[in-house]
Amino acid sequence: MEDTSLLIWGVLFGAVGLGFFTYGKKQRAIVPLLTGIALFVLPYVLSNPYWLIVGGVILVALPFLLRA
Repeated sequence: MEDTSLLIWGVLFGAVGLGFFTYGKKQRAIVPLLTGIALFVLPYVLSNPYWLIVGGVILVALPFLLRA
């Protein structure tokens, strides 16, 4: 069960990361670009699904919080 949830959350955050990466590359915005890369790498670094969700939510919220 834990492996399945890691896979599903990893794919979800990877898809959101692809969106951030593409947006950051086209707009030449560094924060979304780096957030997208971090969301790609996150499932490889974290093996606990709860920490993966917490880290993913923080990273998804980061470009909106730093949009000054």
